[in-house]
Amino acid sequence: MERIRRSWDLIKSSWSVLRADKELLLYPVASGLVTFVAVALVGLVWLGSGGLDRWNDESFGVLDLVLAFIFYFVVSTVVIFFNSALIAAANIRLEGGDPTLSDGFRIAFSHIGAILGWAAIAATVGLVLQALRERGGVAGAVVSLIGNMAWSVITFLVVPVLVVEGVGPIEAIKRSASLLRTTWGEQIIGNFSIGLVMVLAFLAALVTGGLIVAVLFSLAVVLGVLGLAFLVAGLIVLGLVGSALSGIFNVALYRYAVGKDSSRFFPQETLSGAFRQR
Repeated sequence: MERIRRSWDLIKSSWSVLRADKELLLYPVASGLVTFVAVALVGLVWLGSGGLDRWNDESFGVLDLVLAFIFYFVVSTVVIFFNSALIAAANIRLEGGDPTLSDGFRIAFSHIGAILGWAAIAATVGLVLQALRERGGVAGAVVSLIGNMAWSVITFLVVPVLVVEGVGPIEAIKRSASLLRTTWGEQIIGNFSIGLVMVLAFLAALVTGGLIVAVLFSLAVVLGVLGLAFLVAGLIVLGLVGSALSGIFNVALYRYAVGKDSSRFFPQETLSGAFRQR
């Protein structure tokens, strides 16, 4: 419950930034649309290469590994790029400025080389962890889980470092780990979970909305269809808001770690308790 309470405090602070710059929501929207197109294109290439037949025969080869890496790389690049744009714009707001949508994209494009490098590293690590999880038995699944948790913590500040400090991906990983270690200490774990709170909100909306839609369908099919459309749209918006809030918090935590003030939106004690010792 303490973790949920702290996460809720972080969500409220991040929401105050989003309320000041509602256009920040457009970055997750664009990210989702471009990701959908990219996944569809890679999927079509895989199907065109006979991937479905190989899937049925369980005869995966080098081509499937190459396409899997391309899939991870493309998705990682899209997500990291738009997240970089969001973080850049949010950082301007936390500095006291008034960012435009183009400001975020301009800054993200100026670091496109580092973004591509970080996407390649993230894709490689993701592919290795997935392989361990799927082919390493119980031991592989455990190692994959622990590795994923450790990797997530170590690299938590990588994108803000790339965007704000303009370093390469390897240096950004080292810098992220160093900032976390010097600010919160050794062997830290997250003391927050914005994702958990958003999942709970998603489930609550799904259950409540589902009941309302069922009632509307019992009254009239047209009302039910309209209700279902509103429910789906609402769940999509909720997911986009959660993505934006996570990016805003990410840059706020980076600013706290490097000694920059964000207290207009984020209380210092809230950020100081984001991580704790194991």
